Amino acid sequence: MENQNYPEEIDIQKYLLVLKRRWMVAAGVFAGCAGLAGFALLTLDSTFEASGKLLFQDDRTSELTKVGEKIGHLESIRQESNPLDTQALLLQSKLVARKVIKELDLKDETGRPLNPGELSIKAKPVVGTDVLNVTSVSENPEVAKKVVNKAMEEYIENNIKNSRLKATAAGGFVEKQLPRVKTELEKAAEALREFKFRNNIIELKKETDAVVETLATIDKELTRTQSQLADVRAQQSEIRRQMNLPEDIAVDITSLSQISSVQKLLNQLQEVQTELIGQRSLYTGEHPAIVQLKEKEAGLKNLLDRTVAQSLGYSKQIPLGKLQMGTIKQELAEEFVSLQSQRLGLERKVQALSQLKGDYKSRTDNLPNLEKRQGQLERRLLVAQKSYENLLNRLQEIKVAESQAVGNASILETARAYPSPGGTKKKLAIGVGASFAGLLLGVAAAFFVDIIDRRVKSAKEAESLLGYTLLGLIPKFDSSSMSVPEPTISKQVSQRVIVATTPRTVIHEAYQMLQANLKFISLDKKVRSIVVTSSISGEGKTEVAANLAVVMAQVGRRVLLVDADMRKPSQHHLWGLINSVGLSNVMVGENDFDNVVQRVTDNLSVLTAGVMPPNPLSLIDSEKMTSFIDMLSHKYDYIVFDTPTLVGTADSAVLSQMVDGVLLVVRPGLVNSNSATAGKSLLARSEANVLGIVANGVNIKYEPRNYFYNSESSPEVGANKSEKVISS
Repeated sequence: MENQNYPEEIDIQKYLLVLKRRWMVAAGVFAGCAGLAGFALLTLDSTFEASGKLLFQDDRTSELTKVGEKIGHLESIRQESNPLDTQALLLQSKLVARKVIKELDLKDETGRPLNPGELSIKAKPVVGTDVLNVTSVSENPEVAKKVVNKAMEEYIENNIKNSRLKATAAGGFVEKQLPRVKTELEKAAEALREFKFRNNIIELKKETDAVVETLATIDKELTRTQSQLADVRAQQSEIRRQMNLPEDIAVDITSLSQISSVQKLLNQLQEVQTELIGQRSLYTGEHPAIVQLKEKEAGLKNLLDRTVAQSLGYSKQIPLGKLQMGTIKQELAEEFVSLQSQRLGLERKVQALSQLKGDYKSRTDNLPNLEKRQGQLERRLLVAQKSYENLLNRLQEIKVAESQAVGNASILETARAYPSPGGTKKKLAIGVGASFAGLLLGVAAAFFVDIIDRRVKSAKEAESLLGYTLLGLIPKFDSSSMSVPEPTISKQVSQRVIVATTPRTVIHEAYQMLQANLKFISLDKKVRSIVVTSSISGEGKTEVAANLAVVMAQVGRRVLLVDADMRKPSQHHLWGLINSVGLSNVMVGENDFDNVVQRVTDNLSVLTAGVMPPNPLSLIDSEKMTSFIDMLSHKYDYIVFDTPTLVGTADSAVLSQMVDGVLLVVRPGLVNSNSATAGKSLLARSEANVLGIVANGVNIKYEPRNYFYNSESSPEVGANKSEKVISS
């Protein structure tokens, strides 16, 4: 029966099994590659590596024409702005290589000067330092040292030349820049001077402090003066209230009281008025004396008005009664005049202080802008001054540099030669590479040999190739190493019938598993007659048939083993029987079955092939054979037929049509895929019921581990081994 549901093994296991089978091929190829690698290593010349070190100045960022750096820091004007990686490239340049070749007169084996590309000079920065490690590799350690030292010397020489050229070029550049920078300096100084003169600035910081202090003093004095003014005004108001005079009149009367001419006229007018009052008591109004006094009074009044207007500076009618004050009012008037004078003074002082405060406040408000502008002008001047000074310093440095022969690099360590780690690494690489290549080629060769080998290599491959269920897997065994301590059958029986001669072995258990699997597949349809065959001879079908029959008999079944291979009979040899009569004699009617069948043990009988007929197929392909098998089916529980091979004969195919099923024996490592598929095709054309395949003589180490239980022992299974075999 065909296998439809067998789970595939993982590929890695398949590949490992290939390597197990072909390990000698892989080992041979690997050994060949290793031998070639060893020969190459022996013939490989030793090399030496010389190493020297160049030290560079710490600061590699300054430039000759750069202005604005620290004054007085006379760093070397020959310092390079390039990083160490750039210097490494320069050291490895063809220019340096040509000079080294020329100076050392380096030639190849033919006497021809070396090409720059043939000279091994390497330069690599030392991490975290300003040091370049310069190396060269050569078969001669002295040559390697000379190359490194000369390369460093040539680099330093070129570096000095470049530094001088840069210094000369930088000097010309600086000299051209000096007039322009000097003009900028002069313009900046003049702008600052003009700004200070225009804004009356001597020292702005001190002025700012003074203005603030003065403003505070002015505020204090203004507050005090305003307080005094308010007090004076309050006193004036009180005097004005006591005098019952408006402020303007009170002021005028107070002023007039200080004028003697006005006071004299007031006295005269008062005398006339007093006299007029006395005369009116004596005389009437038309009396000459009265009239004369009235005229005099009127004249004095007119004169007084003119004098008052003249004294005040403007014409103003002031009642006569107001001008004529008593002593108290006179004192009040004098006090009012005094307060008026104080008030006017205080008002002028307040006005003056307020004006002064405004002026200072305006100056204060303008000071930030002045400071900002002054700062801009001072910074401009400072930058221009510093630029000019730096240019002068640079020019001085350049002049010094032009007269010196010092570069930015120096030899920190001269070259010393050691065995080249590259040579060791090269040998190691060759060895590792050869080993790896040998491993790959060995594996490839193993797979190639396995592919071109058309033989069926394993039970798993046989199962996959034929498509039948694997019913049994019989391990390979060495009969010469087996002991028979307790034989269970006649001593004439061959040790190849191992389940009879030496029970309780791994082989015995494998046949028991085969018998159990046959039982399981016959649950639906009873399988009693079985043909055991193989594709080609040598696959062990005869042994499989004999051992299977013994196992069936051991479980109490009546079993008949029939040697149906009348072309090359073998069963009688296995059992130590006489083959004078047998199946062929029964088929031709010479003998009865009961007379020729031979009992070999309990429940097991053997029918040998008998005399070899001229045409065995005619005996098999007959009605009598069909009837014979039907008769045997009633007498025995199982009939096992040992038949000829499928390839080259039709006996097995014909007989398979008369029995319940066919067991196909396959021996991995013997039968090829073509023969196996040819046998399968013959069975398919005969429409035989193929129960499955039995893998015989299997080497355990070439099979997947899940095919076996407790299989850690040797693949060559002996009689006293304890492994157990199970089906896949």
